[in-house]
Amino acid sequence: MNVDRINEIVSGELLFAQDSFHRYVSAFASDLMSDVLRYYMENTLLITGLCALQVIRTAEISNISCIIFARGKRVSGEMLQLAKENNIAIIESGLTVFEIAGRLYQNGLQPVVG
Repeated sequence: MNVDRINEIVSGELLFAQDSFHRYVSAFASDLMSDVLRYYMENTLLITGLCALQVIRTAEISNISCIIFARGKRVSGEMLQLAKENNIAIIESGLTVFEIAGRLYQNGLQPVVG
């Protein structure tokens, strides 16, 4: 599933996407970045309600190339700049983490299995 389709499913606002054709196969939802760091995630997007610079840094380390910020959280200019530097797509959505995960799962994205 590409980032444009993901954005549509989560009723989001796509702030940045260098490669809109990248295919995502799984999603991981967490507000605890220590949980995210347990995995190296290929073709995986992150769903989170934590809106802080460390989310972008964590995504970079974990090879995550798309982050969906839930619950209407707004990304700062500094966060967006760092995401652009690391080619990490950014989506903001007013939906809850639970709703986003459910919608994406219903549309074919798989959970990350450890």
